[in-house]
Amino acid sequence: MSTQVKAANLNPRQKEILNHARIRGEVQVEQLAETFNVTPQTIRRDLNQLRELGLLHRVHGGAIVHDGVSNLGYEARRRLSSGEKEAIAHCAAQLIPDDTSLFINIGTTTEQVARHLVNRVGLLVITNNINVVNTLRECETIQVMTAGGIVRREDGGIVGDATVDFIAQFKVDFAVVGASAIEVDGTVLDYDPREVRVAQAIIANARSIILVADSTKFERNAPMRITDISRVDYFVTDRMPPPAFADICRERGVTLVIAAEGFKCHAAVDHRQDVNNPSAETSGTSFS
Repeated sequence: MSTQVKAANLNPRQKEILNHARIRGEVQVEQLAETFNVTPQTIRRDLNQLRELGLLHRVHGGAIVHDGVSNLGYEARRRLSSGEKEAIAHCAAQLIPDDTSLFINIGTTTEQVARHLVNRVGLLVITNNINVVNTLRECETIQVMTAGGIVRREDGGIVGDATVDFIAQFKVDFAVVGASAIEVDGTVLDYDPREVRVAQAIIANARSIILVADSTKFERNAPMRITDISRVDYFVTDRMPPPAFADICRERGVTLVIAAEGFKCHAAVDHRQDVNNPSAETSGTSFS
């Protein structure tokens, strides 16, 4: 059944809910209940029906657009889970010391990380993201280098063979990378094959990889494989991931950092070395 036929079978409120989701990327139960002056239970039934038709994907507290082939628009992605992305970015920035070099790639969460680095000292930031350049270019204590290539109009991402070649010239301390979807088996995914090639080059040329992604990425699908979680050193997210995924992080030495409200950062699975005991693995540590 086509999307148009499915939508034709919806009641007016459900059509409006679907329209809100397509514009914003997500909808929340409480906000919709207030907008339509109905109970949250009524909205949940609407969202469940839209999910059953394959038009929306249910997530905690609401729903997101269901599409495993193409990504949401940039503005919709920027608004989606914005508070969670802000908390994730704060925690990720704490992992990056002054006087280091790093890649920051395309993504609304990686852009938030850049905003949390503006007051740092002695950073060399290499990026294929025009929005990151605009965020950091006036920072006197940060040097910014941008890759050449094709600029995507929709989000300011820079992609293409020239971008990959540029990235391959460097070997940096950290890479901050995002993803469009994550599988429970540890597969990290995205949509655009050109963007994936750049992300893979970034991962191959950094000593330590920081993956930043909110928990909705476990509820989405994308067709292109970027890497496996075992290639990542730190995974910063807003909620504890599915148990099977957390087990993989533990088994493969990935430090799992949970960013909570109030910018509290909790390392649920922490493989960072204790300087006094390099063989020890810490667990349940907090930092901010």
